[in-house]
Amino acid sequence: MKYYIGIDLGGTNVRTLLVDEHGESYSEVKGPTECENGPDYVCDKIIKQIESLDTSVCGGLQGVEGIGIGAPGPVDTELGIMIMASNLPGFENYPVCHKLKEKFGLPTFIDNDANVAGLAEAVLGAGKDYRTNYFITCSTGVGGAFVVDKKLVSGGRGHAGEIGNMILVPGGYKQGALNPGAVEGEISGTALTRKGKEAKGDLVKHAGDVFKLAAEGDEACQKIVEEFIDGFSTLLANVAHTVDPHCFVLGGGVFKSKAYFWDELEKRFNSKIHVGMRNHIPLLFKEIDDCGAIGAAMLPMSQLD
Repeated sequence: MKYYIGIDLGGTNVRTLLVDEHGESYSEVKGPTECENGPDYVCDKIIKQIESLDTSVCGGLQGVEGIGIGAPGPVDTELGIMIMASNLPGFENYPVCHKLKEKFGLPTFIDNDANVAGLAEAVLGAGKDYRTNYFITCSTGVGGAFVVDKKLVSGGRGHAGEIGNMILVPGGYKQGALNPGAVEGEISGTALTRKGKEAKGDLVKHAGDVFKLAAEGDEACQKIVEEFIDGFSTLLANVAHTVDPHCFVLGGGVFKSKAYFWDELEKRFNSKIHVGMRNHIPLLFKEIDDCGAIGAAMLPMSQLD
């Protein structure tokens, strides 16, 4: 049995797990990130979490094969650094992988949190029986990951799968530093909530309320849901025509409301792709609830095998 350490590094909390090659967790340490204290402080906290893991099952840290980190925002997987770190101030270009490798003498890898979630689903979850997987998470933002033969395709600078910045509506809404009309600004959970509040005010607290009101016959929310289904099906069709994956795995907070739109989304997607592709690319729902740290642990497994 091989064992790996996975770290889910977020702006609010950081979690460290000891995981085996089948995704079973043996020990967990977690706590607030306290990123306001700076990257050195957070890195020291990660080191202490790793040292606090119960690694008796593998004979101590010397029995661990490697360390993986899942982090928010674009990551340069070649250099092992975060390129943007809006939720982790000071972590841009910070050598977290080098510091952990230097401390523990273990191979250490980092990738975007959506990528490691997609890797978890490809190795252990909904996509495990498919050679190629395209994972999409739609929640506060929209992220993607392309996994081939259980290995992430990260691209030349780690930006492969960053579909949230793809232009969906030319000249559309501009969210933050993204392109006007980018996917994330048009069909993310944040976008749905924004549109819902503009239409219905305090009746909308989150994206789920938009779907519920639409199902109850509210015309304004029905229009928002129609825009979501049309936009998301277009996104799927664009990705399908680019990489022709064996399956899509979909997850994130918006898909908690999938009962309201899944069938129509699948129908619309198939209507937008070539005839020879139709009904050959299943849309699957993610299976792993805790795919952050577990997916991060799969990084060294996929890179070292």
